[in-house]
Amino acid sequence: MALQDLTPQLRTRLSRVERTVGWFVFLATALLLFGFGYYIYHTAENKGWFKIKVQFFTYVQSSAGLSEGDKVFMMGFPVGEITLIKAMPPRNPHNVRIEFKILDPYFRYIWSGGSMVKVNAASFLGRQLEVTRGTNGYAICVTQPVTVFSNLDELAQKVAAQPDQWQLAQDVFDQNTNLVFHAYDTLTSSNLQMISELKPETITAYNNTELDHHHVVASWHPHSHRYENFTPGDETAWLHAAESPAVSDQLQAMVTQVQTALPGILALTNKVAEVLANAAMATANLNVTIASAQPLLNNVAQITSELREPGGPMVWALGTNGNRQVQTALTNANALLADSDNNLDQLTRQVGLTLINVANITSNLNAQVQANSNILYGISKMVTDSDDFVQGLKRHWLLRSAFKKENKATAAAAANKNN
Repeated sequence: MALQDLTPQLRTRLSRVERTVGWFVFLATALLLFGFGYYIYHTAENKGWFKIKVQFFTYVQSSAGLSEGDKVFMMGFPVGEITLIKAMPPRNPHNVRIEFKILDPYFRYIWSGGSMVKVNAASFLGRQLEVTRGTNGYAICVTQPVTVFSNLDELAQKVAAQPDQWQLAQDVFDQNTNLVFHAYDTLTSSNLQMISELKPETITAYNNTELDHHHVVASWHPHSHRYENFTPGDETAWLHAAESPAVSDQLQAMVTQVQTALPGILALTNKVAEVLANAAMATANLNVTIASAQPLLNNVAQITSELREPGGPMVWALGTNGNRQVQTALTNANALLADSDNNLDQLTRQVGLTLINVANITSNLNAQVQANSNILYGISKMVTDSDDFVQGLKRHWLLRSAFKKENKATAAAAANKNN
């Protein structure tokens, strides 16, 4: 059906549908283009297309485990990737050249003091590059272009026109090779005068406000102690490499060491087998000894059970009749002690009577001696001493009970003596 054959209402509706479809197609195309552009931008940002990239290179003994496109790490972060691995030509002192790029801002951590490339084992057969962070020295690569001045007056004019903006890009030494000024020192009129007195051939400096935001422009050369601008086509900087052996080489060395130590290990296993055989024999002999000692253990158990009973140690030491004999001996001893007490009391009474008689005799004798002055002095003194001795015995605590009954004559004689 031709469009002219449609009614005006149908043509109006068809025009609206066409406009709606057109807007839909336009919006879908715009969204598609926006998504594609965002994908490209996100990919470029992840790959560092908008960041400054610095090309470094190093030399290693072997490229085993390394491939182009592998990540380069610093402090555990992926900071770049390997761009080139190639063998060096014959007669070159180095084996393999590896070039890699480091993204901004990680290349600013690479300094002349402490930064190096470590070739570490990453997996069972792989390796990876790790760049260590610098601790001192100067930045290897900078984004400030440096200028070499052969005329110090020109540099002095720039320093005077732009104070606190110009800095040294080299180390300055005196005639005795003593370091006088360091790189990064801010240039002033006074230190320029001191530098001119040292009469250097050239002075390298840079303006710290002039930055290149797209790529690095200079690198530090340790031999000349200065920064030098990159030459076209050679924007690379060298880093020293500390290479660890590949895992395959380490495994080969381990296998060689195991093969060397294997005879000793076999000899050791033979000795261990011999020791185990001796241990088995000793165990068998121990079983026989334990079986022989079983009756002894039974006897010991029986003895200990008897000792745990009341009076067991005495019965075990003296026998079954020993307890009765000990009881009889104790009974006889008690009877003997009772008889001894009775005999001792009787003996004490008899000794007391004897002492009373002796006291009476000595008292009478003392009275006679005192009355008769003709008795020899020696006899009198002997009798007196004897009486003193007997009186002392009467006063002694052990024999005092034997002198309870005194006659009146003895008491009168003692009174006269005391007077």
